[in-house]
Amino acid sequence: MKILYICTHNRCRSILSEAITNHVSQGAIIAKSAGSQPSGQVHPLSIHYLQEAGIPVAGLQSQSWDEFEDFAPDVVVTVCDSAAGEACPVWFGNTVKVHWGLSDPSKIEGSEEQKADGFRACIAEITERVNKLMPLANQAMTAQQLREALAALGAK
Repeated sequence: MKILYICTHNRCRSILSEAITNHVSQGAIIAKSAGSQPSGQVHPLSIHYLQEAGIPVAGLQSQSWDEFEDFAPDVVVTVCDSAAGEACPVWFGNTVKVHWGLSDPSKIEGSEEQKADGFRACIAEITERVNKLMPLANQAMTAQQLREALAALGAK
């Protein structure tokens, strides 16, 4: 199964999702991330808290969804509300699309501990969702069956 995580700026939630999915799935799922308006750099706290969780960060970069026309994902997951409302590129075609609506830990204003708690909570939520996806990774399903299976897991 191939998943493309989309967030407007591709610097935090989609990056976290890509790294966690590739780490947890151990190759059963191939994850990439992109943005409609990429910032060009990964948020430094995303890198910090992924490393703290023991998740590899090599190769993570903020990039445009235009760079993934040939990736042909089975599933496109939007992780921010603004990306969910954007018009997706035509090349997404009939790809199954779901929305996870993750809170943005990079927007937390407060103490370092509050920021840390936000990143750790987001990482835990993504990990939980990826663990629920794992049983679907090697099943041969039509787009409609995959859509229904994702809906049954609680993905929006």
